[in-house]
Amino acid sequence: MRLAVLVKQVPDTRSVQMDETTGTVVRKSSDAILNPLDAYALRAALLVKDAAPGSTVTALSMGPASAEKALREVLALGADDAVLICDRACAGSDTWATAVVLAAALQKHGPFDLVITGERATDGDTGQVGPEVAAHLNLSLATFVDEVSVNADGLEVERKVETGLERWRLRLPALISVTKAIGEIGLPTLAGKMAARRREIPITTAADLGLDPATIGLKGSPTRVVKIFYPTLARKGRQYRVVDEASLADSVEVMAKYMAEVSAV
Repeated sequence: MRLAVLVKQVPDTRSVQMDETTGTVVRKSSDAILNPLDAYALRAALLVKDAAPGSTVTALSMGPASAEKALREVLALGADDAVLICDRACAGSDTWATAVVLAAALQKHGPFDLVITGERATDGDTGQVGPEVAAHLNLSLATFVDEVSVNADGLEVERKVETGLERWRLRLPALISVTKAIGEIGLPTLAGKMAARRREIPITTAADLGLDPATIGLKGSPTRVVKIFYPTLARKGRQYRVVDEASLADSVEVMAKYMAEVSAV
């Protein structure tokens, strides 16, 4: 079985900045890390690989040249190979344009029996790319998967919904997005890190995928960020100093009155 894991390098949320003109993340200004939720996707892929001997895991990522760091981390954790889709034409892609690029990359480097993604990326927080890729490639789809197992007919997955748990059977090829309930990935070994450092990661461009630049990147993104603003916290409060029983009674009365007003809203 050929498995593909879609991973993304995201800005560290402690140092992220936004371009207020284009409405996109200024990625060069931020420390970049592997999207934490994509580690669970790799964990799921390795579980399937163990259950289906002879399987291989390929990690694919779209991003700048620095995204190679995230791919090497995934290789160190157990992926068999990796591909970086890197092209200035892809910059500024929204979820739709990103899905167009990733779907084309999966077709070029595939075919794959199973594509696995994280629940969402921490920079966009939409969870849309996985389902959009599945739609482009006409794949069976299951989201928010907590457990996955392989059977003779394909996959069996368990997903948590508002009303409880659902168990689905999926025919391959398929795409699933997984939650952190799938399990932790663990730490890479020293040998894994050394091997990942030596690996060559091929770079694929939009031209290699046969994509029209007008259909990807900022130009090909139907989503438009109209306005960016930063929330402000306006906190008002009073301090009451308790020095005797009388001031204590006054403070309790004020607090009780405030709680009653809040409850009435």
